[in-house]
This record gives sequence, C-alpha cells and structure tokens, in this order.
Amino acid sequence: MQGSTSLKKELSFFDLIVIGVVGAIGTGILFSTAGMTGIAGPGSILAWLIGGIFYLFIGLTYVELSTLYPEAGGPSRYSLYTHGRMTNLINAFSDLLWYIFIPPIEALAVVEGISVFVKGLILHSGFPSVAGAVLGVMLMMVFIPFNYFGVKAFGRSTVAIGIVKLVLYLAVAIGLVFVFFDAGNLTAYHGFIPLGLPGVFLAIPLAMFAFGGIRVLPDYAEETANRKKLPKAIILVVIGQLLIYLLYDFVFVTGIDWNRLGISTAGNWPAVGQIAGNPFIAMANSYNVSWLLTLTLIIGIIGPFVVGYIYLGGGSRVLFAMGRSGIASASVKGLHDTYSIPYVSLLALAVVGAVVTFVAAPLPSIYGLITDSVVAGYIGFAANPVAMAVSRRQGVTASRIPFGGIVAPIAFVAASLIVYWSGWIYVSYSVLLLLIGVVLFAVVFRVKENILNSLWYIAYIAWLLVMTYIGSTGALNLLNFYQSSFVVVIVSVAVFYPWGVMSGLAKKFDTPEYTTEALSGAD
Repeated sequence: MQGSTSLKKELSFFDLIVIGVVGAIGTGILFSTAGMTGIAGPGSILAWLIGGIFYLFIGLTYVELSTLYPEAGGPSRYSLYTHGRMTNLINAFSDLLWYIFIPPIEALAVVEGISVFVKGLILHSGFPSVAGAVLGVMLMMVFIPFNYFGVKAFGRSTVAIGIVKLVLYLAVAIGLVFVFFDAGNLTAYHGFIPLGLPGVFLAIPLAMFAFGGIRVLPDYAEETANRKKLPKAIILVVIGQLLIYLLYDFVFVTGIDWNRLGISTAGNWPAVGQIAGNPFIAMANSYNVSWLLTLTLIIGIIGPFVVGYIYLGGGSRVLFAMGRSGIASASVKGLHDTYSIPYVSLLALAVVGAVVTFVAAPLPSIYGLITDSVVAGYIGFAANPVAMAVSRRQGVTASRIPFGGIVAPIAFVAASLIVYWSGWIYVSYSVLLLLIGVVLFAVVFRVKENILNSLWYIAYIAWLLVMTYIGSTGALNLLNFYQSSFVVVIVSVAVFYPWGVMSGLAKKFDTPEYTTEALSGAD
C-alpha cells in the first residue's frame, strides 16, 4: 500500500475553518474553564483574552511559514530548513509529544462523559478505572477510521459532525444563561480579579491547551486545495476560538451557584477549580434541568471525541514529516495506494496512544503526567518565530506578514512565558520526556549534523527549566512572580531570540535526501 507518492489536495477553505475551530473545542474549553477560574476567579475571562492575543502572534508565524513551506506536519519541518537536523529533531519531538498525549486525554474525557451512564468507569478518586482504560483504548481505535479513508472523507465527516457540535455548544451556553445567570459573580467576591494579576497570568497556560489546536491547520497545509487561503483560515480560527472561549468562560463564571455545587463559602474561587469531573456537567446537573443536562452530557462526549480523532490525524502528519526529515523511520512515510494518507504514521500513533491510555489511566500519578506532558508542545512553539526570522535572512521568497520583525520576537516571548507560567512540575516532566526521546532518536537515526546550530535551543530549554525551579512557579521561589516573569521576558528577547537567529543557516538546508514533493505545484 505504498505506491502513492503524494498527498491529495482536497481540503477546502471551509473545511479548514471547521477543522480548526471544532478541533480546539473539546477538553480544553470544558475542563480548563473551571481550572482557570479556580486560579484567577472572574479574571479567567481576561486570561482567555490575553492568551488569545499571545496565540495570535504565534499563529502569525504559522501564517508566514505555512505559506513558505506548505507541507504535511509543516511546523515540525520549518526548523530543518533554518537550523538543520538537530534543532529540527528537538522541535519535532516536542510537537510529537503533544500529539502523542492529547488523543488519549480526549479519549479519557469521553470516558468521563460516558461514566454518567455507565458506572464503574471512573474511580472515586476521579481517575479512570481499568474498565475506563479499556474503553479509552477502544475509543483510540475508533479514531482511526475517521482519518483512514482519505483527507476528503475526513474533511466531510468533520464538517458534518463539527457543525452539529458547534450548534450544541452554543445551545448549552445559551441554556446556562437562561437557567441561571448571576452577574454578581463577576465582582461581588473580592472584585473581578480576586486573586490578583499573577492569578490571571498563571491561568494562561491552561488556555494554551485549548488554543494549541490552531497548529493542526499548518499540519494539513499540503492537503489544502487552495493554499493561498490557509493564512486567512489560521487567523479566522484563532479569532473564532477566542470568541467561543470567552463566551463559555463568561457563562461558567456567571452560572456558578455556590450552594448547588457544594461550595460552602460563596466566593471561594480555588474550590471551583477542584470540581470533580466535567464542571459543565456538574453545573447542569446541579440545576435539575433535564434538557440542559442532556445537552451538556452530549457535548461532554462528542466534543472531546472530535478533537481526539482530529489530533490523531494531525499527529500522523507530524510523524510523517519526521520520516521525511530522516529523524524517524522511513516506513512512517508510507502512503496508502487508494486514500493517499500516511497510514503507517496513523496506525503507529494510534497504537502508541492506546498503550499510553491503558497504562496511564488507572494510575493517578501517570494520568497526571499525560496532562502535564503537553507543555512539551509549548516548547515547540518557540522554534517557529526564530525560524521565521532566519528564513527571511536566508532570502527565501514568500508572502511575508506585515511587521514580521516585531511579530517574531513577541511570539517568542509569548511562548517563553507560556512555558514558564506552566510551573516547575509540569515543565520538568515534559523536559525529561523530551530529553529521553531526543537522545534515543538521535542515536537510532544518527542525527549528528548541525549541533552547533542547535545549542541556542538546548540552552533555552535548560534555562526555562531552571527558571521554573527558582522562580515563583517553582520549588525555591527566589524571585516573586513579577520579577521572574520580567527576567523571562528580558532574557528571551535579549539573549535567546537573537542567539537563535544568529545560529540559523546562511542558506536553506536542502539536500535531495530530505527534499519532499510538498512544494511542487504550489498555487
């Protein structure tokens, strides 16, 4: 089944919009909203807004780079052209970790929704049981057919299900406002920002878990029918996501009935972040309104399910790209004769995800590791602003975004702050997994070129790890929140960003061994 040599360009502009929006509205919006409110109170609304601005700058770097290199798994290839194979290995494996862990997270979120109807899937501790883990594995397998029968079928099915999903999400939001709306929650309990500005900023990484879905679009760039519309799709999806997130956070905050949710002290915002299970299901259930609870249960299942299979497809493009770059087995480049999809990468990622789901779900410490490890994806964000600046210096022609010289360093700083605000425990888990994976892949696939060009990235990751340990988000707390965040900003923009740009290759890394067919026939 490896006779096909190219991916089919069959995703329309509308397909991209729907994939981008519904591919982000899942576990993040359902679970992050309560977590962010527990950290920031009503200020979580502001956290979503700032997070959206941060991610817009990061998304703008995708706009330029996806136009320049419209390839499958593009964000995991850009740094190859600008810094060579070692930087690309670190960057691509960061992205791969993101994609390895998110489908299992979404599968287990579906299990949590189903557990309302089927007892025994979730333990009293809130973690999945062995039966829940088995169901999660089965769901991982169900994700495969949605991606297997060609990108056109993937687009059509996602649009059909996605539109229904969006309608249901909007219906739940309207329903919650109709059933219970208390504007007093916005200011009555110690003001709009009851836990201070640090709470607002520390809530942003939880928002990034949701906003991260935008990077799925450049992963499908090679399969886009009209690549000229990809930049517009990326920007519109960021804006669309933000509007829905703001709506849901507003509805959640103003819909809290403290007594019904079992919170004895009104205004105890940290307790909101401790709500067991899906917080929207808990909220709807507390009102005893059957139709609202039914709708909430449906979105609690269908939302994460759609995100899960979209991310499995996006992750298969990343693994496919790594095969093209020579930093993964050449077998993962295999395309299906009939459907022209990277089926080897798809099946491999599904199997790995199923193993992760089964092994991790019944064990609270490992289950927590799943959610923590997505910070590796944030580390991957940082490579692309630098790659954009280097590609410009290399003189590679493409449609350039306005004010790119300002956008790139701001995007780099935003990525740095997102990682730092995630905290020591989460960053340390992700860096440990990243280190193990990079060393293993470097040895197996003999990646030894361009090590000097990668030193900036290695030092950057190590520095962020140290900062999370000594700063206010870490164990030592040697610097307060404002001091440590200021240091992250200054050192990022004054040291690591220019170091990364200066470490770029003078000419685009381009050898026959790693050249793809992706750029041929670009419109």
